[in-house]
Amino acid sequence: MTSGQGLDGRRAFAPAALARGTLAASLAALLASCAVGPNFKAPAAPQQRSYLPEPLPEATASSDSPDGAAQRLVAELDIPGQWWTLFQSKPLNALIEQALANSPTLAAAQAALKQANENVAAERGSLYPSVSGNFTGERQRASGAEFGSPNPLLYTLNTASVSVSYGIDVFGGTRRQIEQLQAQADYQRYLLEASYLTLTSNIVTAAVTEASLRAQVAATLAIAKAQQAQVDILQRRIQAGGAARADLLQQQSTLATTLASLPPLRSQLAQQRNQLAVYTGIFPDQYAGFEFSLDSLTLPAQLPVSLPSKLVEQRPDVQEYTALLHAATANIGVATANMLPQISISGSYGGAATRASEIFSPGSIIWSLAGSVTQPIFKGGTLLHQRRAAVAAAQQAAANYQSTVLNAFQNVANTLVALQADAEALDASAAAAREAADSLSIVQLQFKSGGASYVQELSAEQSYQTAEIAFLKARAQRLADTAALFQALGGGWWNRTDTKL
Repeated sequence: MTSGQGLDGRRAFAPAALARGTLAASLAALLASCAVGPNFKAPAAPQQRSYLPEPLPEATASSDSPDGAAQRLVAELDIPGQWWTLFQSKPLNALIEQALANSPTLAAAQAALKQANENVAAERGSLYPSVSGNFTGERQRASGAEFGSPNPLLYTLNTASVSVSYGIDVFGGTRRQIEQLQAQADYQRYLLEASYLTLTSNIVTAAVTEASLRAQVAATLAIAKAQQAQVDILQRRIQAGGAARADLLQQQSTLATTLASLPPLRSQLAQQRNQLAVYTGIFPDQYAGFEFSLDSLTLPAQLPVSLPSKLVEQRPDVQEYTALLHAATANIGVATANMLPQISISGSYGGAATRASEIFSPGSIIWSLAGSVTQPIFKGGTLLHQRRAAVAAAQQAAANYQSTVLNAFQNVANTLVALQADAEALDASAAAAREAADSLSIVQLQFKSGGASYVQELSAEQSYQTAEIAFLKARAQRLADTAALFQALGGGWWNRTDTKL
């Protein structure tokens, strides 16, 4: 027998062939290890040579500022299993180690994988004969009249037997079921890998966000301090008759606006800390982790760019959908086998005697041997439609797989574009922040000496505040998108040494 081709692997069986020596033909088929339904073959990797229409640059842009160094894009550079160590932050490494040990999300995924593996092992038992032992001791009272005696007859009947039953997997339905469960276990394994990658990526991103918010709070406080100094200057000038009260009110309004931006920033900062607590598996009130700053994180100098043909192997989500496609394909074989004859044999061997010591004497031996062939004849189309449903499910799984691959390539492409844009944005925002700071210093000196109007000084303050916050956000965005690239390329789970899943 040969398996069908494609997702709709139908087979045709002649009734006459089934009528002639069904058992012998079935045993021959079993020896040939044939299973009905399509044999799964993982889809070929896309043949794309690049992620973007235009060639990738050798390196990103650079700027003379913190986190402004160019990052080299290195083709085929392997990704370390602990890729987050490239940010050179011992507190970050320790936080991730704690999360990997305590995360309930990972614990749930590990339990799901264990359950799936046990289901596979349990189903494999169906390939072997089922053996059971039985012993019955029965005390009976019979009427003596049946035996021509006026007295009742009391006796004990002891029965011991061993029963064996075996369903012959002629058409591979059981093997396809095992294959389907193994594919489900593979899915759970890659789902665990995806959970591992998502957790570590989320922690890095949360740490970067915390650092950004902490820097924004510090910058806003510094700006508010400078604005308060200007309020003090204006108050002295008003007392000396050298400034209008309207200027003071305007400066106080500007200061109040700056101070009003602090509570939302502090709230976001506290929420990030709470999120990090949950990631590490502890309650927010117990979290006392390291206070991350932008300067505590180092921008990796080299970035991997995996070959497009390898991306499908590296992405856990793509492997998840490969496993789901495999499971759906195996289900076609299960549904097909259900339409074909089911062959089983059973037997028992034992003894029955009124004395336990005589159970296995030659005269007490009892045994039986039976074989059966069950062929579905009419079930109202149930089996046919179940098979058609299995084919449709496999087609759906194939489409979902293709969609996942496309999204994976889009994810990498978007991140590569973002990294180049981040470098350029950081360069521009660093220049803008320097120019705004220089301009503010000059205008403030001119304002103190009477050479600049208050409107000019206020405008310079606002420009500096905007530019400084934009620069801090640009630094954080570059760090976050660097982490996003490692995640988009699969996170190097194949190089992990901390645990083997």
